Amino acid sequence: MLPKHLRSALYLVVVAAVVAFGAHASDTSNSPRYQKLSHAIMCPCGCNQLLGECNHVGCPDSDKMRGQLAASIDHGDDDTTIFRAFQDEYGPTALAAPMFTSLNRFSWWVPPIVLLLGIGGVFFIVRRWRPRTVAMPAPASDPNTLVLEQRIRRETGGDLS
Repeated sequence: MLPKHLRSALYLVVVAAVVAFGAHASDTSNSPRYQKLSHAIMCPCGCNQLLGECNHVGCPDSDKMRGQLAASIDHGDDDTTIFRAFQDEYGPTALAAPMFTSLNRFSWWVPPIVLLLGIGGVFFIVRRWRPRTVAMPAPASDPNTLVLEQRIRRETGGDLS
C-alpha cells in the first residue's frame, strides 16, 4: 500500500488530468463555433436532422461526425476546410446549405441575366414592329368617278371624305 500523502498526490494528479482533458473536450462541444458548425451539417443517418440536433437513438453516424468536427476545430481548421472535408467524405447532402462555389454563382446569376435580355429583346422587337405607312396613290380625276361620287352623296345624304 502507498503512504497516505503519496496516495493523495496520485489522486490529485488523476483528478487534474480528468479535469484538464474533460474540460477541453466539453469546451469544444459547447463552444459557439462548434454549435454553429454542427447546425450547418446534416446527419447522414436518414433522420433528416442537423448534426447538432440529431437525437436518433443508436445513430451510427452522429457520434463519429461530432468527434470529427470537434477534432477539426481543435486542429484549427477553418470553416471552409471543415465543410469540404465533410462534403468529400459524406457527399454534398452532408451540408445543410450548399457551399457557394463558382458553379453556384453562375447558377444564381444566369437566370436573371437571361430574363433581362429576353425582356430587352421583346421591347426591341415591339418597338421595331410598327405598322408602316404606305403611300396611297392619288385618286384619279376621272369624270366618271366624280359623277359616281355625287350620285352616292345624293342617295345616302352623306359625305365621302
